[in-house]
Amino acid sequence: MAGSDSSFAVAGGPARHIPVLVRPALAFLAPHDGGVYLDATFGGGSYTREILNAANCSVLAIDRDPAAIARGTDLFASAGGKLVVGVRRFSELEAFVRAAGHALIDGVVFDLGVSSFQLDDPARGFSFRHDGPLDMRMGGSGATAADVVAGASERELAHVIAALGEEHRANAIARAIVAARRNTRICSTRALEEIISRVVHGRPGGIHPATRTFQALRIFVNDELAELTGGLAAAEKMLKPGGKLVVVAFHSLEDRIVKKFLSERTRQKGGSRHSPAAAERNATFRLLIKRPVVPDQAEITANPRARSAKLRAAERTGAPAGPIDSRLLPRLPSIAEIAGGSR
Repeated sequence: MAGSDSSFAVAGGPARHIPVLVRPALAFLAPHDGGVYLDATFGGGSYTREILNAANCSVLAIDRDPAAIARGTDLFASAGGKLVVGVRRFSELEAFVRAAGHALIDGVVFDLGVSSFQLDDPARGFSFRHDGPLDMRMGGSGATAADVVAGASERELAHVIAALGEEHRANAIARAIVAARRNTRICSTRALEEIISRVVHGRPGGIHPATRTFQALRIFVNDELAELTGGLAAAEKMLKPGGKLVVVAFHSLEDRIVKKFLSERTRQKGGSRHSPAAAERNATFRLLIKRPVVPDQAEITANPRARSAKLRAAERTGAPAGPIDSRLLPRLPSIAEIAGGSR
C-alpha cells in the first residue's frame, strides 16, 4: 500500500462510500476495456471502485492525505494488478502517471474539497463542530491553521478570509483574532469558533458564522487553488485525444477556476496582426456539457453535503497543451512568510 510520496500500491475491492454525482461522472468518463484512468482524489476509493466495476480497465489513484490511502486497504485484494495508488498532490499528477509507466491516459476525475472523513475527525482540525487542534493540513506537513492565525497580520488575515472564504465580515473577524491572540495563542477549533461567533451572528436556517473563515484557512493552508490549477494543467498534458476530464467541485472558488480553465481551453485563439503565428492556439478541450450537472433532490436528501456540488466535463482534442493563465488564481500572501513569524 502507498505509505509515502514515493510509494505505490496495487489494489481492488469494495469501498465505504458512494461519491457525489457518481452516475453522471461515470457516464462522462465512459470507462472502456483496456483504458487507463486517474482518480485524482482517492479518498478511500469510491470513484476508483466505480471505474473498475464499469470496465476491464486500469486505475491510477492519488491522494495527498496518507490517511485517505490507508482507508483503502480493503480495496487491495481483488483488482488483480489493475490499480496503482500513491500519496501525491494534484500538481504531481504528471510525474505519478509517468512513474507508473504510462505516457498518456484515457480519463481523469477530480472530486474536490474536503472529505467527510476529514471533517468528522476532530483530530484533523477541519471542523468547528467538534473541538480539536487547529490543524487543517491534508498531508500532515507544513504550516498549520494555528500557525497562520498566529503569524498573519490583521491585513493578511482579512485578505485571506475575504478572498478564500468570500466572507463579508473579514475585517471584523481579523481584528477579533488579532485582539484575542495578544492574550494567548489560538490553538483549537473551539477557541477560533468562539472568537468568530462573537463578531459574526448567524441567522436561523443559515450557515454557521465560522463556516467561511474555516473554509478560507483550510484552502490557504493546503494551497488548494494552486494545486487545482496545477492538476488541470497536468491532466491536459496526460490525456489522450478523446480522453475525458470530469471535475466535481463543491464551492464557487473551485468551480470558477474549472469553468474559466475550460472556457479558455475550448476556444481557438487566432493570431494578432503583429504576431499571427505566436498567438494562435487550437482548442485543447471540447465541452461535453454547457451547464454543470448538479445533484437531484434525492441525492441531496441522502447526503446534504452534496447540495453545492457542480460537475463539469470535457473531452481532450489533439491540440498541444498550453500554459496556465496565472490570472485564474487570487493574489495571496505567502504562507511561508506568515508561518515564519508571529505578529
